[in-house]
Amino acid sequence: MPEIHPVCTRFHAAIELIGARWTGAILRVLFTDQHRYAQIKAAIPGVSDTMLAERLRTLEADGLVERRVLPTSPVQVEYRLTTKGLDLEPVLDAVLSWSHKWIPLEDH
Repeated sequence: MPEIHPVCTRFHAAIELIGARWTGAILRVLFTDQHRYAQIKAAIPGVSDTMLAERLRTLEADGLVERRVLPTSPVQVEYRLTTKGLDLEPVLDAVLSWSHKWIPLEDH
């Protein structure tokens, strides 16, 4: 019988972080540039305001997203990826490629 390898705690934490619902979609939007909240929400069909705000706070707390308050009237907030967040792009590109190969499109 093959040996079972214990799961690395770092790997598990990373999978839990990027695998949280809506996180991948938010990161995909932010790979294109910095965006205001409304732009991010418009780019992700089905995400609620509550969930988007929660995910952005989590990504900011984990050091993947930077929140910048712009000195405008009215005040505007922009979100951008940090270097740590940008380093996830090839990882999510690999997931995207895998999904195109193995996940069928739903009929509507």
